[in-house]
Amino acid sequence: MTATVSTIVAPEGSLEVLSQQEVERLRDTSSKGLHELLRRCALAVLNAGTPTDDSRQVLETYKDFDIQVIQEDRGMMLKLDNAPAGAFVDGRMIRGIREHLSAVLRDIVYVANEIQHGGRFDLDDSTGISNAVFHILRNAGVLRAGEPPNLVVCWGGHSISREEYDYAKSVGYQLGLRELDICTGCGPGAMKGPMKGAHVAHAKQRRRQGRYLGISEPGIIAAEAPNPIVNELVIMPDIEKRLEAFLRVAHGIIVFPGGVGTTEEILYLLGVLLHPANQDIPLPVVFTGPADSADYFRQVDTFIRYALGEDAAKRYRIIVDDPEAVALAMRDGVRDLTEFRRKHDDAFYYNWRLTVPEDFQRPFEPTHEAMAALALRTDLPVYDLAANLRRAFSGIVAGNVKEAGIRAIEEHGPYRLTAEKGLMAQMDVLLQSFVAQSRMKLPGSHYEPCYKLS
Repeated sequence: MTATVSTIVAPEGSLEVLSQQEVERLRDTSSKGLHELLRRCALAVLNAGTPTDDSRQVLETYKDFDIQVIQEDRGMMLKLDNAPAGAFVDGRMIRGIREHLSAVLRDIVYVANEIQHGGRFDLDDSTGISNAVFHILRNAGVLRAGEPPNLVVCWGGHSISREEYDYAKSVGYQLGLRELDICTGCGPGAMKGPMKGAHVAHAKQRRRQGRYLGISEPGIIAAEAPNPIVNELVIMPDIEKRLEAFLRVAHGIIVFPGGVGTTEEILYLLGVLLHPANQDIPLPVVFTGPADSADYFRQVDTFIRYALGEDAAKRYRIIVDDPEAVALAMRDGVRDLTEFRRKHDDAFYYNWRLTVPEDFQRPFEPTHEAMAALALRTDLPVYDLAANLRRAFSGIVAGNVKEAGIRAIEEHGPYRLTAEKGLMAQMDVLLQSFVAQSRMKLPGSHYEPCYKLS
């Protein structure tokens, strides 16, 4: 029998006060709308540390879990029923988990009231979407004026080998020694490693205000629950706004080995950077891993060069088995970015100058029909092809770890993707290598592909 705890806790660090209307919306269980979203995200945070990326398994294990918002004269409280016992020590909730829980509540309330229903943001317009991303990040306290650029975004798989994890930690250590901060998708594996390494290095440098920023979204948080080092957590409303947030706050990007989710991020990044409006935008990008990952990066590089061309390959460097060289490349790249932004009077904390095309901003619902309709041809403009490839990999992520995607695969069978012959062959080689290397799920678990190429 799974151990649980029922208790009442106060928020920690954000959103200690709500209006009566906000409380009622969060408590309303009749429509399974906002309350169900809060319940699922809260459960993911409380269950952090469990080695599973199956959101349905988590929900089934704690099917009796519930969370209620209580408005009192002295402020707001959270009533938890049948919460995972691992979130508590001696009857008290671990402080970091309480901070993450409060951040979830803060972002769900703000997005619902101000972004989706407030009438202030035109989410059918590209500029309006970027403005909404800005306001979500600002409301969360992420954007800090007056601080020099030093935030390195790290991407990579949550299901990686111990060697790859230790390497990511070594890279984070070298970054931290150079007083660079870390932003990741906030989960385990390649998202935790750089934060852990940087945390030790920051301690050596007596950097007491080190930042370990995690950016997630409701559909993926159960598979990538925040690791305990994250000291700033933001829940974006969907995967597209999450990806845009990464690019808007990044002063450099490092990509560690991963699977389809990491490939999705790479395609998003390169597709945006390859847009003609962004040709002169500096952003250092490094692909890196231990010596054993050399073949992985050769496969990724081969796929990128075939699908997106040689210009795409010019936007990143591949550095294998050399954490210090990676950190030096980031340090130098961030220095160049700083000079560029000073020269153009750009903000350090949010990259307004970057153009993110609407195709990269529109939420993609990976239905079987939508996946089959994706145009995957190399005669498309390169950024259009990148956008469609990103959607294809996003659908595969959904079919692997998101409850709605898993259910759709069970009901209708695997997604079918149609691509031109050469591109199809390259995709098949890449995807099959991910399966062979156990990059789809945790090592040792059974995996059945949720896609077919035709």
